[in-house]
Amino acid sequence: MAFRVADDAVLTINAGSSSIKLAVFGPNEGETPGVSALVERVGGPDAAARIDRAGGARSAVDLSGGAGDDHAGALAAVLPRLAEAAGRPIGAAGHRIVHGGDAFAGPARIDDGVLATLRRFIPLARTHQPHGIAAIEALRALRPDAPQAACFDTAFHATLPTVARTFALPRAVREAGVRRYGFHGLSYQWLAGRLPDLLGESARGRVVAAHLGNGASLCGLVGLKSRATTMGFTPLDGLVMGERPGLTDPGAVLFMVEEMGMSAEAVRDALFKRSGLLGLSGLSNDMRTLLASDAAEARLALDVYVHRIVREIAAIAGEIGGADALVFTGGVGENAAEIRRRVVQGLDWLGFALDDALNVASAARAAEAGSKPILIVPANEEAVIARLTRETLAAP
Repeated sequence: MAFRVADDAVLTINAGSSSIKLAVFGPNEGETPGVSALVERVGGPDAAARIDRAGGARSAVDLSGGAGDDHAGALAAVLPRLAEAAGRPIGAAGHRIVHGGDAFAGPARIDDGVLATLRRFIPLARTHQPHGIAAIEALRALRPDAPQAACFDTAFHATLPTVARTFALPRAVREAGVRRYGFHGLSYQWLAGRLPDLLGESARGRVVAAHLGNGASLCGLVGLKSRATTMGFTPLDGLVMGERPGLTDPGAVLFMVEEMGMSAEAVRDALFKRSGLLGLSGLSNDMRTLLASDAAEARLALDVYVHRIVREIAAIAGEIGGADALVFTGGVGENAAEIRRRVVQGLDWLGFALDDALNVASAARAAEAGSKPILIVPANEEAVIARLTRETLAAP
């Protein structure tokens, strides 16, 4: 059955290692889905799923009998309930795919060739790519009639200048694909679409955007396009994150292998799961827990976290020739007023100052009088995926 752009709903899927976020966008529902779903702890004995309807109604989905053992089983259990709640046919699906390598500068209709290319990029994003592919394959088995599109976190950064994406490594390494790709592109693409309404003509100036969540990065936009970003070859680079270290001397990794005798698997585990706020504090990767703690280790973790953000904002501003506006997004960026306060406190020399009351209220415009604009914009990657999917699948 062909996808009917004017009538059918689009399903968006964001698959992680142990979670799946889904949303259904009807053709006239704009930026807010009528219904969404969340599957948590996939593969564990306590796997759980729920359906959330617009207006706040919520219902659980039964994952007993092994339905929560993998992505395929979870999707098989959730999709019928989701379609029923949506009240309209789900005609197509769009997936958040973390890595598009050099092959994709925009979304792509998924076919066997595209899927083979996505598998080729698994070594570039081992903690993310396999789960996106698993969701594609599971939906193919469940709904072979539904066309699917891949929407890439790396694609928005295809506009990075050569000098910004090139590492000073031997040619053979660079030709193997080692370069700066950048991530969180779907989040930054959403911001780029919102900025003209929020900033007017100045939106096309020099904007520093901070996506702060368990994963965190910065993007320098000029003319609403990515010109600089902190994440690099993998999502390990740049800012301190919940469980990832951000910018780290590569020699430290060699030391872990050569002097500490750590295996490649152990190093990977340390870098992706035991560093960042969790590694610094020894307590948690959750910003709310650390902000509420009086432990010295929690204070150290927050100090390092903020120090790195301020330092990297300065670097991004230097790279794009200044900063005309600052934008916060992501779970921490949108909700942690204390983190915003401390970050902006270190940026007064760039002309930024927060209004305390507006910051505490997480107001869309939070700068004090006389400051350059400071915006707080909720992330909406799902709306971007739905729009890109419709555009991609409507094309001949």
